[in-house]
Amino acid sequence: MRSIIVGGGKIGYNLFKTLIERSHDVILIERDKETCLKIAEDISSGVIWGDGTDIEVLKDAGIEEAEIVAAVTGLDEENLVICQIAKISFQTKKTIARVNNPKNISMFKTLGIDNTVCSTEVIANLIEYELDKEDYRILNTFERGSMVLTEIIIRDNCLWRDKMIKDLVLPEECVFVSVLRGDKVIYPRGDTELFDSDKVLIITNKSVLSVLINELYGGGMRLWKSRKMR
Repeated sequence: MRSIIVGGGKIGYNLFKTLIERSHDVILIERDKETCLKIAEDISSGVIWGDGTDIEVLKDAGIEEAEIVAAVTGLDEENLVICQIAKISFQTKKTIARVNNPKNISMFKTLGIDNTVCSTEVIANLIEYELDKEDYRILNTFERGSMVLTEIIIRDNCLWRDKMIKDLVLPEECVFVSVLRGDKVIYPRGDTELFDSDKVLIITNKSVLSVLINELYGGGMRLWKSRKMR
C-alpha cells in the first residue's frame, strides 16, 4: 500500500522517516530543493522535489496507486488543495491534512477531508489535561480531542465503590473499556464489582467527563441522560 506525504518540514520528515523504518511504501514530496537534498542525504530513496499541488508531480509520486495522501505543509490552503486533488482527481481512499488554524477544522471536514491534525489544538488539549485531578487522568484523545480515554481511580469517597457495574447509572456517551486491579486486567461485565484502588478505563467526551467526575466525587446533581449497564 503506497502512501504519499506532501511537505518535508519537521512533521513531514519525521513522519516519512518513521514509515520508512516500518517498511512502508511511502513517497515524500517537498517543493524546497535544499530541504529535499537534506532529506535525501538521510533517506536515500522516495524523495521527490516538486510542488504537491501539481498533478504531474503527484503522478510521478504514484498517486494513482496510493491509498493515503497526507498533506502536512505549513499552509492550510495548500494542504486543502492537495487533499481535494487527491480525492476528486484520483479518488484516493484516505486523505489526511495538517491544519494550523483550529478555525479551519470544520471547513476541512465539510469539504471532504477524511482526517485533520491540528498541532495547536493537540498542544492546547495536552496543557488542559495536565490539570487533571488526582481522581482521574486522561490517557488519550480521539477525534481531535472531542473524545477521551480516561482512567478513573476508585477511592473511598467515590460513588462507584463497592458497586457492580450493572447497578451503575451512566451517561449515554460513556463506555466502559476495562478495569485495572493491580497487575490484573478485568474485562467488565454486569456483575463486575468495583473496589477501592481499582482503575476504571472509560471512553467519553470532555463535557460529560467533567459532569461525571463532579458526580462521582463532588456529590453534584446528575445532569445527563442516563442508562443502566447490563
